[in-house]
This record gives sequence, structure tokens and C-alpha cells, in this order.
Amino acid sequence: MASFFSDFGLMWYLEELNKKEFVKFKEFLKQEVLQLGLKQVSWTEVKKASRQDLASLLLKHYEEKPAWDMTFRFFQKINRKDLIERAKREIDDIFQSSPLVLTDSGCPKLYRAHMKTKMTHDSSRAFTISIQNFLKEKFTEDDYDCFENLFQSKGTESKPQVVFLSGGAGVGKTLMLKRLMLAWIESPVFLHKFSYIFYFCCREVKQLKTASLAELISREWPGPSAPIEEILSKPEKLLFIIDSLEGMECDLFKWESELCDNCTEKQPVNVLLSSLLRRKMLPESSLLISATPESFEKMENRIEYTHVKIIKGLKERNIKMSFHRLFQDRNRAHEAFSLVRENEQLFTVCQVPVLCWMVATCLKEEIEKGRDPVSICRCTTSLYTTHIFNLFIPQNAHSPSKKSQDQLQGLCSLAAEGMWTDTFVFGEEALRRNGIMDSDIPILLDIGMLINIRESEKSYIFLHPSVQEVCAAIFYLLKSHVDHPSQEVKSIEKLMFAFLKKVKVQWIFFGSFIFGLLHESEQKKLEAFFGHQLSQEIKRQLYQCLETISGNEELQEQIDGMKLFYCLFEMDDDTFLVEAMNCMEQINFVAKDYSDVIVAAHCLKHCFTLKKLSFSTQNVLSGAQEHSYMERLLTAWNHICSVFIISKDIQELRMKDTNLSESAFSVLYNNLKYHNYTLNVLVANNVFFVCEKYLFFELIQNCNLQHLNLSLTILSHSDVKLLCDVLSQAECNIEELV
Repeated sequence: MASFFSDFGLMWYLEELNKKEFVKFKEFLKQEVLQLGLKQVSWTEVKKASRQDLASLLLKHYEEKPAWDMTFRFFQKINRKDLIERAKREIDDIFQSSPLVLTDSGCPKLYRAHMKTKMTHDSSRAFTISIQNFLKEKFTEDDYDCFENLFQSKGTESKPQVVFLSGGAGVGKTLMLKRLMLAWIESPVFLHKFSYIFYFCCREVKQLKTASLAELISREWPGPSAPIEEILSKPEKLLFIIDSLEGMECDLFKWESELCDNCTEKQPVNVLLSSLLRRKMLPESSLLISATPESFEKMENRIEYTHVKIIKGLKERNIKMSFHRLFQDRNRAHEAFSLVRENEQLFTVCQVPVLCWMVATCLKEEIEKGRDPVSICRCTTSLYTTHIFNLFIPQNAHSPSKKSQDQLQGLCSLAAEGMWTDTFVFGEEALRRNGIMDSDIPILLDIGMLINIRESEKSYIFLHPSVQEVCAAIFYLLKSHVDHPSQEVKSIEKLMFAFLKKVKVQWIFFGSFIFGLLHESEQKKLEAFFGHQLSQEIKRQLYQCLETISGNEELQEQIDGMKLFYCLFEMDDDTFLVEAMNCMEQINFVAKDYSDVIVAAHCLKHCFTLKKLSFSTQNVLSGAQEHSYMERLLTAWNHICSVFIISKDIQELRMKDTNLSESAFSVLYNNLKYHNYTLNVLVANNVFFVCEKYLFFELIQNCNLQHLNLSLTILSHSDVKLLCDVLSQAECNIEELV
């Protein structure tokens, strides 16, 4: 039996050859086979073999020693004596009395070698060369410092770290985690801190249903079975990366007695991960967890973490640099980047590395075809559909083939099923069920619509979760949910309310893509691609949703205002916008960035029926931004606050977790002060005003307030005195103060 080192060490050393050297290696192998009459290896197999495949072929057809002797001879011929010397040193280090016995230092080395090959191989399989080049960045000192700082213990004691990476879906958390693993493999980062780093993606692990921790570790191990006893003997030297926690419903509310501390005992995978997260299992190990902000908020009180790092994606200079790298023509790169920079929603999309590539590539193709790129930057939906249709239409063709139409329709059916079943990793059975044949898969992989994430298991994902979402949205314009092969796929009405109420936190763009596809220009693109006129039934169904919302106070309270705003913004239909906004008597929204404020302003300035408004703008309006940026922000903020003038019957205003600069407070003050005498409830929870507080108290005095809640809002002694003065005035109507 080939030794552990032979199985994977050989592959590692072949990886060290450049392309030219690897071709020469294959030629020497061909000559050796022919001249010496060795056991035959198919030249066709050798010619197309990757480094990993060639290592497997050699070890399959030859004994361990002849395979290595042959490899060393070829290395000598291509003048890579350095590899021969290094390999011999490694073998001497790893093997002691028996070639099958590994030292403690040998296992981590071989694991790192295997992970380097695996991650390189997975990356090359996942993305085309153009995407790889676009995403490829050399590690800088800042990167290494950032990685090291993730696990800096406070004080002198060294204790297990539990670190959260929080960031929007697809913003680049997974990319950062994989870069961290590569940094651990290739450099001194963490080498003395962690002997092993194991990466578990929740969306993949979820497919297993049940597993033990030992089995999860063995899945990532290069040999048939991992040395579990040796690995677990030093739990303080282990780091578990748990990626995309939102992809699995972990039951963090279970009693501790229901959790598991046995690493070899099979459990439902959600219980297994909960046991790791709750520190029942291997409490001495460290954890690095990535999750969306929504998931983090749900779980933060159930997990004892040491600190949180917010991932915001690519910065403006990185996006600009990426455009220039792709376009090469400086003027065209500047033209394309300017279009993106002017559209705050597209610019936000470009903070996600792979989507930045998608946007830049799509604009490049449109410009090269002599088309006007401005039209596809109208909204986010337009750019996604343009990119997808371009993938299915050959360069010289004007329309897709019937096969391409069927393939995209099958993908849309698959995507819809995935959205409703919370599935983002698909097996071949799911593909076939939705009309995607085995012969279609290589084509879909080649054009980049699907990615094969685990070749041995034939598991597939979409290029990005948002691409799955837009395909799922397209399904609803092509077919009714009753025509879907899965009963899990529900009606458009159920979809919209699930989206607006954030029943499924994984749905980021799904509902807004539905609205975006109803725009006239998108309807024409869809009809041109699929060759038939689309039904207008969906628009009627959306109007029915509005009727359900109108007058239903309980339902309106459950609707997430930002989700509704983005739907209406993508649709870009003023008539529908006004109708929708005037179904709403109460709105709750949280604006987390500049884009959210712009979109909220676009909608709220058309709302005339509002009675209750609850909002949070966090630090967006704190005044920390540059002057020109802040001017645009304040204009949008003024449109939001104008709702206090145009809605004549606002009775309740709730502000929470909000930091307002002096200018931002002034805008709020001027819109409230003279125009709203109906306001009787004002709540300011954890609100910070960078202004003279007397203006705030004057506001209280001039409104007909009966209920005032200032909990968690910091007031100085002088502020309290001012408040007491206001409360003592005869015209003060406040009956309840919290």
C-alpha cells in the first residue's frame, strides 16, 4: 500500500512545477513508458491530466518506490534538483522506523500540503481563468496583521478565541476565510498557534443530515482516515472555521444536556455545530464564525464570543483598480467605473469581489459590442439579467438556441426550489428533477453559471447566491408555482410576504428582483430571450398583495420597510410606487448605509398616509463622511423627513440606535417643528444628538406629545434640567415619561 506521504506528497511536488516544466515532465513520462516497456499508462490520460490526476495515475500504475524514483529522474532532467533535495528532507523528517509511521510534526505538514493543493484545485475548478486573475491578490503585511489580530488575546493569558465575522451575504467573508487558510499554509501566520485549521461550510455540511466531528474532519483529510486521536489530543491547537452560519438552522436554545461532547458520536449536523458553538464540544479549541448581520443578531446572545469583525467588502480604490485591471484601456475603464460609482446600489454590489468581476465583465462586453452601457446600469436587476443572457448567447449570435433557453429555464426552476428549501448546494438528482440533463452540466460549468464545489460528490452551486436569487425570480415570470416539480415552491403572494416580513433571512434580493423584472425594459429582454410574450399575471398578483397590506395594521407592523423600499426602487414605476406607499399607515426600517438612505428617501417622499414611523440610521448620519458625500446624504435625509409634512396624521415616531450629526438633527427638527401637531408618542432609544439639546426639548414642547420615552439615550445634568423645565410648563401635555 502506498504511504500517506506518497499519496499526497507526490501531488504536492508536481504542484511546484511551472506550466512548461509540467509539460516536459509528461513528455519524459511518455518516453519512459515507450522505451522501457513499463506498465502502460494511457497517453491520452496523461496528456489531459492535472497535477493531482497525474499523481494519482503514477501511484495507481506503479509501486511507491518506482513512482518516486521516476519522479526524481524527471526532476533531474528538468533541472529541479531543489525539489529532489526538499522531498528527501521531508521524507526523512516524516518517517522514522517504518515508512508508514508519521511523527506528530508530519501530520500537520502533510495536511497543509494537501489543503494547499485542494484549495488551488477547487479555485481553478470553481472559476474561469479570468475570474481567478481578477480575484487574485498577493498577501500584504496588512493582510497578515489583520489575520493575526483576529486571535489576539487580551492580557497575558492565552485562552480559546471565538471570533465572529459579520457582513452582508456574499460580501467576501468566504474569500477572506480561504485567504486566511492560505496564509496559514504558506506563511508563519498562526503556525505556532494552530496545528490544524478545519473549514466547514454550513451549506455543504447541511447536506449530510447526520455526522460526527471526526467524520467532518476526515472529509477534509488527504488519506482514507484521519489520525483523529492525534489531532484531538491538543484541542487548544485547533481552529474550526464555520462559514455561512445562516445556511443552517442551529438550535442554540437547546438545554446543555441535549448537546454532545463526544467527537466520534454521530449527531444531526445542526446539533453537532451547536455543540461546538456552545462550547460543549472541544471548549479548548478556537472558532472563527462567519454570518450575515441578521443571523448574528439572532445568535449573539446565545454564543460567548471574544470579539466581532465587520466585513464591508472591497473599498472604492480596490473596485476602481479591479476595473482598470480588467479593461486595460484606461478611458473605457474610467467610463465603466464612473457609471457604477454614480449608481449607489451597483456600487454596493461591487463591494462583493466576485460580483465586482461580474459587473465589470458585463459592462466591458456591452461596450465592446458597441452598445450603450448606461441602459443596463438603470438598476441592479438589469445588470444581472444582461450578464446571464450574455452567457447563454454565443458571441456572434443574436439570439439563444432552443437548448440554451431550456438550460436557463431549468436553472431558474432549480433556483426557485433552492430558495424555498434553503438549499444552495445541489446534487445531480436535484438538477435532473428540474430539467437539467447530465450533458448540460459541463456547459453550465464552462460558462460559469454553476460551480462544482466538491468534485468527488458532484455538488454544485450558483456563481453567487444573488445569481441564484435572480434566476429564481425569473422562474416566476415564466411559470406558475403549480407547474414546479417540487411542492415546496409556493405562490408569488406567499413569496412576497415571506420576503417583506424577513421570514427567511437568507433571501437578500429575491423579492426586489421580482419587482425589477416587471420593468418594461426587462420584460422586453425576457421576451426576446425566451421567444414568447410573458404573462402579466404577476403584476395583478402584486396589486392583490397591496390590497392585503392596506388597512391591515398587524401585517404592516411585520413588514420590513427597507425590503419594501428596495422592491419599489427596482421596479422604477412611479404609479405603482405611489399606490404601494399609500397602502402604508406604519413603516419600520433600518438604514445601515448610504444606499439604504437613498432608497428610503426615494419611496418615503411619496407617502401621504403615514401614522406611525419607526427607524434607525445607526451611524450613517453621524457626519463622519466627506463634505460632498454628506451633502448628498442630507438631501436624501431631507426627503425622508419630508414625510412629516406630507403625511398629515403622523401620531407616533420611534427612533432607535441612531447617531445624528448637528446638520442631520437640524433637518429632522425643521421638518417636525412647525408641521406636526398630531404627534403624541415620541420614542428616542439609544439616540445620540450632536447638537444643543435645548432644540430637542423645544421640539418636545411644541408638539402635542403625551408619551415620551428616552431610554438608553444619554442625558447630561444640564439636559435633565432642561427636560424638567419643559415638563413643568403649563402647555406641556406629556402624561408618561420613560
